[in-house]
Amino acid sequence: MGAPKKSGGGGGGRVSVTEDSDELVRVPLQAILLADSFNTKFRPITLECPKVLLPLVNVPMINYTLTWLESAGVEDVFVFCCAHSKQVIDYLDKSGWLSQPNFSVTTIESHNSVSAGDALRLIYERNVIHGDFILISGDTVSNMSLTQALAEHKERKKKDSNAVMTMVIKRSKTNPAIHQSRLGTDELFMAINPDTKQLLYYEERTDLSKGIMHLDKSFLADNPSLTLHHDKQDCYIDICSPEVLSLFTDNFDYQHLRRHFVKGLLVDDIMGYKIFVHEIHSNYASRIDNFRSYDTVSRDIIHRWTYPMVPDVMNYGNTATKLERQGMYRASEISQSQSAVIGPFTVLGFGTKIGNNTIISDSVIGKGCKIGSNVQIKGCYIWDHVTIEDGCKLNHAIVCNEVTLKSGAVLEPGVILSFKVVVGPEFVVPPYSYVSLLQQPVEEDSDEELEYADSTSVITSKVDKSDEEDASEVPEARISSVSELGMGGVGYIWQKCEGSQEEEWRHSVAPIPADKISEAMKTMEDDLELTHDGSILPPSGELIPDSNDSDEDNEDSRDDFFEREVEATFLRAVNENIQEDHLILEVNSLKLSCNKLTADCAGAVFYAMMKYAVDTPHSSLDGLMQNVNDVLSKWKKALTSYLTDIDEQIEIILKFEEICLESAREFAPLFTKILLHLYKEDIIEEDAILSWEDEKRDADEADKVFVNKAQEFIQWLKVAEEEDE
Repeated sequence: MGAPKKSGGGGGGRVSVTEDSDELVRVPLQAILLADSFNTKFRPITLECPKVLLPLVNVPMINYTLTWLESAGVEDVFVFCCAHSKQVIDYLDKSGWLSQPNFSVTTIESHNSVSAGDALRLIYERNVIHGDFILISGDTVSNMSLTQALAEHKERKKKDSNAVMTMVIKRSKTNPAIHQSRLGTDELFMAINPDTKQLLYYEERTDLSKGIMHLDKSFLADNPSLTLHHDKQDCYIDICSPEVLSLFTDNFDYQHLRRHFVKGLLVDDIMGYKIFVHEIHSNYASRIDNFRSYDTVSRDIIHRWTYPMVPDVMNYGNTATKLERQGMYRASEISQSQSAVIGPFTVLGFGTKIGNNTIISDSVIGKGCKIGSNVQIKGCYIWDHVTIEDGCKLNHAIVCNEVTLKSGAVLEPGVILSFKVVVGPEFVVPPYSYVSLLQQPVEEDSDEELEYADSTSVITSKVDKSDEEDASEVPEARISSVSELGMGGVGYIWQKCEGSQEEEWRHSVAPIPADKISEAMKTMEDDLELTHDGSILPPSGELIPDSNDSDEDNEDSRDDFFEREVEATFLRAVNENIQEDHLILEVNSLKLSCNKLTADCAGAVFYAMMKYAVDTPHSSLDGLMQNVNDVLSKWKKALTSYLTDIDEQIEIILKFEEICLESAREFAPLFTKILLHLYKEDIIEEDAILSWEDEKRDADEADKVFVNKAQEFIQWLKVAEEEDE
């Protein structure tokens, strides 16, 4: 029998062979998409609208997930709906997803399921899954190919029938204030067999105070080969065998996918089921679980890390969006005053109007918005049909559909205005406030209870009797009496639950406060522990091998990773106009997580600055020199913070030699001129330059190219030094 031909699409492996014959049976690749955001932190918005329909850079979240599944070769998708099911089904119908010719989208509706476990048990009863399937939530953005992950899963299943799940993971971009990632998620600890990629340990922690794992001795005895991580991000994309559904049916205590199912399988020695991981590197995958991850993924989309899931490709509703210079996206029929200033990495929606002298930067503006004159909007997400009158100031906030801000209103960082809220003139909404037309639910109700319940029952059971009518149909007479938001304001400011205020910043779209970053940095430094033999266990949680077992290739790989991460951090600081102090703190966190020295940081930061200078457009050597002057002038503090002694300054010169010889030879003719500039700007001292020359004294001639070029400058330094003596 010849090998089966792979059908089209990126999923691969849509053909299977029956056990009792050699006849080929075509099994479509299927997916289960959970449209309900179980355990969401998106209150109060999700009381009125399902999270999967919230706009992500002017496109509903579920479109990103469905578009990716279709491009990855999935043919059948079962969308499970519970809360707000009618809204989800209506949207899928109107948007055309339910009538695609070669991509079947079927909805499964239930009002009794209160967890992911309940949803999967119901799907098992429907008997609609006939082979391996993809399990994903409707708030996931990815551009990865499933081909390799599916092939690995199927190959393992052939060898071991107990290999029932493959989880997609990636290396997280560590942030000192939210240890695990930029996504505001809980801290994640994992243990993985480096040879087989089997997942051996999985723990999510809300307690971020200690980066320590406690493992039983028997666990180490049973698993002689393992790596420990808390630098991995769970993408919540799972490739599952059909047995996964039956396992949920056999174990009714399995409710949460990770806390119950994954951890349950890892400790079950009787059945012997196994979970494996597939790590992606160059692809993108992230789940939106809170407001900070909403902000992070939105910025990644705008910066095109998610290509082709980008605004100018993801055009829905027949409104094309065009990419312009400096990463600005603009839809059609926009009315903009000539005096208005639109900054880079901003998205403007269809039919929006912008008044005189208004400044918008790093923001997403939806369709049909009316923005007055002298308005300042920074780092915000303004959804559709929002009215912002003259003189308003909005700073890192989310404004839902049909909100009105009266003249002079101010939104402090972290504010969330739910649908149709009205903020009175000159009123200042305090930082991290949640504002809704609905009164705040009683304290004993959890996020889960609110999310699982039908939206209508939530509204009628959680507010006062006088407020039982739907918020969208509140009579004018009652609206005018609500004054928590100033004169003529409409809405309720929700009070923060006791103990939750401290964590608001962690899950907010607002920048992380500088004091929180400093505090977290101090905690990370204090958490460095010594192992029994005196070697240091870094915050990443990975065991450091003995020096005799170290691999030079691995060391080079770690060096390359550190340098790439510092460069990416520097570029983000440039593009998002991040303060130098915050850049320094982020580089310090990378230093700790990668176990690097200050000299390593100096070399990596200098490399990032010079790479940026050479990548900035220029037409001559003079233009390149001007780029160098500009970048060194603006980011001098970030570099000099790592140049506290001569050795670190020498590292800069050596790094510059390496750049001139390898990555950016354009700098070679300017070597001496730039070295002189570094000296004049007090970035490098003369002792460092003279020590560098002294180190090169006995080197081969090939290693003395640049020290010879700089001889005239070096001799001038020596003469000046002698005159001073």
